[in-house]
Amino acid sequence: MGKASRTKEPDRRARIAAQREAARRAEQRKRIYIAGGSILAVIIVVVAFVIIKANTKGTGSENVGSSGPTGTALTALVNQTTSVPAATLDKVGTGGSQVSATPVTISPAQKALTANGKPEMLYMGAEYCPFCAAERWSMVVALSRFGTLTGLATTHSASVDGGGNSEVYPDTSTWTFLHAKFTSQYLTFESVEMNTNIPDPSTGGYTALQTPTTVQNALIDKYDNAPYSKAQAGSIPFIDFGNKYMVVGASYNPQVLAGKSWSQIAAALKDSSSPIAQAVDGTANYITAAICAITGNQPASACTSTVQTLEKAL
Repeated sequence: MGKASRTKEPDRRARIAAQREAARRAEQRKRIYIAGGSILAVIIVVVAFVIIKANTKGTGSENVGSSGPTGTALTALVNQTTSVPAATLDKVGTGGSQVSATPVTISPAQKALTANGKPEMLYMGAEYCPFCAAERWSMVVALSRFGTLTGLATTHSASVDGGGNSEVYPDTSTWTFLHAKFTSQYLTFESVEMNTNIPDPSTGGYTALQTPTTVQNALIDKYDNAPYSKAQAGSIPFIDFGNKYMVVGASYNPQVLAGKSWSQIAAALKDSSSPIAQAVDGTANYITAAICAITGNQPASACTSTVQTLEKAL
């Protein structure tokens, strides 16, 4: 008989019992691991959610770099940005050191730029441009003192260009005038967003968006160059106030808006002591002054004594 055949029955039973006990313990461990894994998965999901919420700027889905709020959240944001109190704007005044450039006089004097029997303000920029992104906040604040802007939407400046190169002040939260309309008895406003913030590898730049008219091209070609524009010649944004004043480039450093959501920026506009209000509202006051200069200081609600003082300094 072989060695295995001589194994005593009690020993065999003991081994079988031990195997069963080992199997039972293994099954228990498996269930514990499964349960533990499920708990861990839930913890990971919860932690991820907390991290996402912690990094969400403002309300709703306003992550910096996203397209911004829509629906009722957008409506609330528009209302907040277009209703900065005149008292706050007057208190901000020049914006102090936050404002680095102001509208300049177009000299020698040119034929007035008008449309529909009213002086015209022309803006030319692009959605990828962080300097345009900064200036648009001030433009929205200023224009709202003369009429009503509709069709505003949020966007952000670009992160990289079509060549994969990093942009300065990336993902700056801002507005786009792509579908905006302005209604006013004092002023007409025309806007041209020449490019999107979407990189175009074929050009190394950005996808084309709105095409300027022949007249608009002639204006930017003429005034956004020497001798009219010097330090920032060829830059955008380009703003023409009735062919009397112009802005070339940003009026303040976009860095002040870095990492801020739309709601955070809009909320800061009513705090005259905040750097954002001093930069945005201070620039808005100078833009308001340039507009008042071509509307005959109308309306009085916009062309306050503070604004008229800035107007005289242009």
